[in-house]
Amino acid sequence: MPALVEINNLKKYFPVHQGILQRVKAHVRAVDGVSFSIERGETVGLVGESGCGKSSLGRVLVGLSQQTSGGIQYEGKPFIVDEKKGNFEHARLVQIIFQDPFSALDPRLPVGDSIAEGLVIHEIGDKVSRRRDVGEMLELVGLPPNAMDRFPHEFSGGQRQRIGIARALILKPKFVVCDEPVSALDVSVQAQILNLLKQIQKELDLALLFISHNLAVVDHVCDKVAVMYLGRIVEFASRDELFDNPQHPYTQALLSAIPVPDPTRKRDHIL
Repeated sequence: MPALVEINNLKKYFPVHQGILQRVKAHVRAVDGVSFSIERGETVGLVGESGCGKSSLGRVLVGLSQQTSGGIQYEGKPFIVDEKKGNFEHARLVQIIFQDPFSALDPRLPVGDSIAEGLVIHEIGDKVSRRRDVGEMLELVGLPPNAMDRFPHEFSGGQRQRIGIARALILKPKFVVCDEPVSALDVSVQAQILNLLKQIQKELDLALLFISHNLAVVDHVCDKVAVMYLGRIVEFASRDELFDNPQHPYTQALLSAIPVPDPTRKRDHIL
């Protein structure tokens, strides 16, 4: 049986325009030949410094951006994105949870309408059944069903992220990209959201790509870890293997930057 998600030599280049005629003079290689796979029910962490291409990779995997070359397969079938025609094959299989829950929600719409948007686009159910499904999804993420009639500004940051999770799960996807879903939240709220994601993943048998700067968070939630540097995966290993015995110098430098929760101890930083 093939892996749920297979990424083969994936590339995403952004053109750099110069001059009055805006001719393409160069390309920014945000994703430059990435290959790895994600199994069903597995959580893969994607770590690296800002600008290394993590979010660009995540956006390509969910069809928000079209790859320059390379292939993506879901359940052994190619994932085809045509931005001009709006043709998204297997779009219901994949969803994304964004970093900033406030900017990801339309402030003019009740949150119930935002959550139900995917059901409307894919013509699933009628108005009554959609409202019922939204209420059930809100309960799953720890919010009362009547919250669907309120607006985003009426919720806290943690509650808005729960709404973002509900919106991502309403279509019952098999694979979810979590693009730094807790980095904009307080530390105490981060723990609640992480535990919620782990609980929901177990209940729904989801596969997750967890993008994060926080290696402590990755250590807590991930089964495997991919380390990204300048658009490439420089190391891919199980969580325990990577944290106990990192092989690549860049991975060693990342791990050396993790703060030690003991004022009497110091870690040797690798620059």
